[in-house]
Amino acid sequence: MATFAPETLRTLRDRQEVTIRTDQHPATAITIWIVVADSEVLVRSVRGAKGRWYRDLAGGGPAMLEFDGRQLAVTAIPATDAGSIERASGAFLAKYRSSPYAESMVRPEVLSTTLRLEPR
Repeated sequence: MATFAPETLRTLRDRQEVTIRTDQHPATAITIWIVVADSEVLVRSVRGAKGRWYRDLAGGGPAMLEFDGRQLAVTAIPATDAGSIERASGAFLAKYRSSPYAESMVRPEVLSTTLRLEPR
């Protein structure tokens, strides 16, 4: 598993939102939540499998994260193991606990949309 530099992990851990662009729809940047759990960078679709950016990456693939005026090339990998899903859920609830939408990120129907992002 490829890992991000410690500074990048800190930045992503502190960012509330990033935008993501997929190769299938490079002209459209979608704002998403992102978490870091045990050095894993994880994202999840609040719309479940209906989210277009998620459908583009459901089988894995390249994407571009944008934050703080920079772009970060990533590869999305489905994180279907129970440990990754549980770590992501805990991280979403902890990071976004003050948001009324935090619980939306841990609904049973969105758990399977958990993706691990690795540097490309």
